[in-house]
Amino acid sequence: MLLATFKLCAGSSYRQVRSMKGLQQQAVLAIGQELNRRALGGPAPAAWINQVRRCGSLLGSQLEDPLYSDQELAYIQQGEEAMQRALGILKDQEGWKKESRQANGDEVLSKVIPDVGKVFRLEVVVHQPMERLYEELVERMEAMGEWNPNVKEIKVLQKIGKDTVITHELAAEAAGNLVGPRDFVSVRCTKRRGSMCVLAGMATLYEEMPQQKGVIRAEHGPTCMVLRPLAGSPSRTKLTWLLSIDLKGWLPKTIINQVLSQTQVDFANHLRKRLESCPALEARC
Repeated sequence: MLLATFKLCAGSSYRQVRSMKGLQQQAVLAIGQELNRRALGGPAPAAWINQVRRCGSLLGSQLEDPLYSDQELAYIQQGEEAMQRALGILKDQEGWKKESRQANGDEVLSKVIPDVGKVFRLEVVVHQPMERLYEELVERMEAMGEWNPNVKEIKVLQKIGKDTVITHELAAEAAGNLVGPRDFVSVRCTKRRGSMCVLAGMATLYEEMPQQKGVIRAEHGPTCMVLRPLAGSPSRTKLTWLLSIDLKGWLPKTIINQVLSQTQVDFANHLRKRLESCPALEARC
């Protein structure tokens, strides 16, 4: 019986096991548990039994993972690709030009990237710990319209696992209404790497959110925010925001550049005011 079980286990592909349902999955888990019981209560198992035990343990851990559809896996991959592309742009320090520098040290830089276009980079220091920014920008993402007047609404359309979401964002008019209402459908991915947190995203297609009448569907490029504690001062956070947007429609480049760089400056100011007026998530502002 055990030899037959081993052959079944060894011959099953990962995809086949992931497709098991109900009693089939329970049976595979039970096999691993029974082999462990026998090994603990009897003589030393043969080498092939040890292999079955390892196989059963591996399958058990895999079966506990959520099962994703092909479309969900595609969204996860797209989010991770956006993150890698955005971090690659930030890593290259050559060719950045200063757009503006505020009295408080906030700085906006720009650079033209092949196959992407002009991107903008905001560098600021916020006098709040990184966890507080994470709460506001990730856990309370849908509340951004309450404190950032450049955003009318952000809605999470779908959550995929713990790191990936599909969002719909409705932006307010800008530049004295020269830039009309835009909306964005994006896949967003959040990852922690040691003490650093990265929030990345890019435009995606989502059948349940078609284009809206009277609103131009714009697109985020690869974009990201990088949060890390300020060196030597962990109660403060260094925030870097890479912004890449195709606003669509007919707009002079001078207006687009002005709007995007000012959007970043305004965001930093509104974020600080929000954090000062609502210092912790538990305050339920």
